[in-house]
Amino acid sequence: MSSTQGFVLSGVAQQSLRQSTFGGSDVCRPGRPLNIALKRATGVRMTTTQPQVDLEKKHPVLVAPVPTKHDLATGRDPARVKIFDTTLRDGEQSPGASLTGEEKLILAKQLAKLGVDIIEAGFPIASVGDFEAVKTIAQTVGCRDDPPIICGLSRARKPDIDRCWEAVKHASFPRIHTFIATSDLHMEYKLKKTPAEVLEATTEMVSHARSLCEDVEFSAEDATRSDPEFLYEVYSRAIAAGATTLNVPDTVGYTTPDEYGALIRGIRENVEGIENLTISLHGHNDLGLAVANFLSGVENGARQVETTINGIGERAGNAAMEEIVMALQVRRQYYASKLHLAQNSFLTNINHREIYNSSRMVSNMTGMSVQPNKAIVGANAFAHESGIHQDGILKNRLTYEIMDAKSIGHGDNSLVLGKLSGRAAFRARLTEMGYDISDEELNKAFIRFKELADKKKEVTDWDLESIISDEVKQLDTPDVKLVRVQVQCGEPLVPTATVTLDVNGVETTASSVGTGPVDAAFQGVQKICFEEGSITLLEYKVNSVTKGIDALGEVMVQLKDHTTGKTVNGSSANTDVVVASTTAYVQALNRVLKIRTSNGVGHPQKFVEE
Repeated sequence: MSSTQGFVLSGVAQQSLRQSTFGGSDVCRPGRPLNIALKRATGVRMTTTQPQVDLEKKHPVLVAPVPTKHDLATGRDPARVKIFDTTLRDGEQSPGASLTGEEKLILAKQLAKLGVDIIEAGFPIASVGDFEAVKTIAQTVGCRDDPPIICGLSRARKPDIDRCWEAVKHASFPRIHTFIATSDLHMEYKLKKTPAEVLEATTEMVSHARSLCEDVEFSAEDATRSDPEFLYEVYSRAIAAGATTLNVPDTVGYTTPDEYGALIRGIRENVEGIENLTISLHGHNDLGLAVANFLSGVENGARQVETTINGIGERAGNAAMEEIVMALQVRRQYYASKLHLAQNSFLTNINHREIYNSSRMVSNMTGMSVQPNKAIVGANAFAHESGIHQDGILKNRLTYEIMDAKSIGHGDNSLVLGKLSGRAAFRARLTEMGYDISDEELNKAFIRFKELADKKKEVTDWDLESIISDEVKQLDTPDVKLVRVQVQCGEPLVPTATVTLDVNGVETTASSVGTGPVDAAFQGVQKICFEEGSITLLEYKVNSVTKGIDALGEVMVQLKDHTTGKTVNGSSANTDVVVASTTAYVQALNRVLKIRTSNGVGHPQKFVEE
């Protein structure tokens, strides 16, 4: 640690320094670190590579939370760890995981039911579609009883901030989240701005955001690779300009738990005006440390965590909401003592029994399967195969389980529907599963349910999830619809498929051969819709939704469009795997067409700053 790091002059020494060196200026007021004082006086920024706070400091961080208007209106404990969910924004940056407006709305409703405190609904300036999705979520989910805060993301630019405000202002509790990069690497190569220019932009843009909205979150992009002293100065400027939450992003998943905890502690101890503000955490999982980093940050004074369901997100993803929440719940006594709360306190506002439903819904909507050994929500998370483990579980579940599957809503559902089940029972079951759908949507899904019930003796929740997910994905009136697919295959026949598609109201039929019936069907679809070689199939997965010979086959395809360079997902389920595969492929192609005709400009991390 350098000689200036963490060094704070006494009040007497600072007074002497002001008079002898700085002509009595206020650049070195009591409590201000010497390196910040020197930088303000000389304009020289000291570069360091480690956080300013000593890693060996272990004393508890005292945080005195001040209830916000949202806390008071919703009755939520101001001392809790706030859950900021960015599944609809950062989660959507996962390759292929683009969501339609209808899908975003359904997920937002489930996130509110889950009990998240803030929903980052999107990046309004990115496209007309994203703006409308954020606006709709603000008008509906943001105005319900016990509403979450509805947040939109913007760069530190007036057009972005203005567009963001136009989208979120309809919510009962809107928030503008604006950001600018602060690491030397980003400032020099991406922003092409000097530190002084970044400081000026921070003041100007946070002030502008605050003139529109009283709840403003400010993020210093790539904070964990930024010079800590400069970071303190940026955050101090943001607070002075009106920021109410400070976010500390580990943008590239670079930091470690001790480093991140030390950085958060340093911010808590060195940033001016931080006393009554919330420090938030945002981090990616490139080194598999995101959750551990967040828990360290919470121990060191952060009280908001920015997460996604299933940990989806760009590259290796974000910190997984379910892992953070259940770590705080299962180890409640440990973390309650760290946060200076009563041992029986609920450390978050999350309804744990909605975790599993939320995970399944996100997986279905995005087409991104959850790995079997995924913590908390994976298929094997509560499975025991070892004989020793099984014996212990039979004697006492606590021998090998630290939580009950039912505590996250897994295994709670016992109602099984069949062909004699009525519309009321069907709607009731969907509501229990988290799907709040309109009468029109219900009618479409009910028809699919009856068709499936004629083929299967029992229709399970997994079947229903696949049905409703398919119907939701068709709500935006696709350009291309599958009319019929017929295949011929077997030994020694050449696999052949005849496909008929409705393309903008005109039916077209094509036949093609392939390495198998599914490949032949895909070739037929592409022959109708796209020029040869413009689309590449990157991934094709088939899973059995339930057990048995009559199980639904759930198919996920991932395509790359060489025209736009974008990757998209498509998924569908059917008792006929060929039909499911073709439907999933057509769904993905519709996403390709929407991207090609969209006026969207992408997501903020990929923008070139102007």
